[in-house]
Amino acid sequence: MFGLEILILLQIAVMLAVALVFGGLMKRLHQPPVLGEILGGIILGPTILGAVAPAMQSELFPPFGEPSRTLHAVAYLGLISFVFIAGLELDLTCMRRRSRSTLITSVSSVILPFALGYAMVVLMPQLWSIPVEDQGIFALFMGTALSISALPVIARILMDLDLLKTELGGIIMGAATINDIVGWSIFALILSSMKTNNSLGLNLGLTAGVLVVTIGILYLIEKNRAWQKSPLGGGIIDLIAFSMLAASIASEFVGAHGIFAAFLAGVILSLRRSRRDLILKKAYLPVMIILAPIYFVSIGLKTNFATNFDLAIVLLVFSVACIGKILGTGLGAVIGGMTERKALAVGFGLNARGAMGIVLATAALDYGLIEGHIFVALVIMALTTTMICGLALPRLMNTRPLSRKAWEPIPLHEQIGSYNYCEN
Repeated sequence: MFGLEILILLQIAVMLAVALVFGGLMKRLHQPPVLGEILGGIILGPTILGAVAPAMQSELFPPFGEPSRTLHAVAYLGLISFVFIAGLELDLTCMRRRSRSTLITSVSSVILPFALGYAMVVLMPQLWSIPVEDQGIFALFMGTALSISALPVIARILMDLDLLKTELGGIIMGAATINDIVGWSIFALILSSMKTNNSLGLNLGLTAGVLVVTIGILYLIEKNRAWQKSPLGGGIIDLIAFSMLAASIASEFVGAHGIFAAFLAGVILSLRRSRRDLILKKAYLPVMIILAPIYFVSIGLKTNFATNFDLAIVLLVFSVACIGKILGTGLGAVIGGMTERKALAVGFGLNARGAMGIVLATAALDYGLIEGHIFVALVIMALTTTMICGLALPRLMNTRPLSRKAWEPIPLHEQIGSYNYCEN
């Protein structure tokens, strides 16, 4: 019906329109727009449009062929761009500046949910429909998926509630930073082990090699400062895009998903604040308004959320995720000297998985590590834990409810200003 070029443009136009409408609706309901973007994808995908008008859905979003591969490539670019921005918004200095209480909280907020996620696979292997030979690595993945947090989402909630500059906000942000670094590193090793069948030591070496390549590329960019003199800043976009893509290609070659190196490149570039702020100023809005929504809408196209909805697995994943993260974080915060109420607030704060949890689930689905029913459960868990965080923190800290301004597309450094939450 349509030529290839027209079909691809139509697909992107429809996806951006749906993202705008449903993302805006979620903001009006004081919820993150990513929830609406994924909902829009579910409507366009096999779950709703495919059930109501299957011919139209397959014509607009054919599951195979060149249009499908092209759309997948565009969504993949949105994915690695999004995690690159997420890496830029981390502050790695927190890992060396934070207090003893933050370190204890960070460790406990990773260990308990990881252990429970691993245990629920080992103790109930028949529930997951995973081949016996893959259950060990799947158990490691589930532990990782349940132990990670979503720092960009958490930061926006804390800023909107005026909690970021408090001791509680500093502890949550510091712990979330460590959560993300540890979680993404483990996930890279898991994917590398799956794809290469190498030993753990060799995969550690390959992952370290990606780190060296990434640092080398960024060092060469740092030495070339000509782009800083450009009044339009076009040079920095070209060079940063090149570094992100080159690092992602290196990561794919060693068996880890490209998102690991893209995230790593963002983290490394965030170490110098002036450089990070300049990059975010130029790159943030194109990524978060155009590329990232295309990726999140595409999630709804990946699978049928109705036929892959398994209530038992959804409830189990959600329950274990909440218990592990809230209890583990809360215990660590109490040991670190916080009151029980504040410790509970820290637990609910770090419980938000947000878009980062969804990214992990998508990568695992693409690599064949999980099936559709587990993917659906992880997406639901990531979204519901984020919603709960936005509802629970105001009640626990006696603040006003979360406003829609929390989800405006503004880089964190512009919202925070010159304040460094790590220095509390």
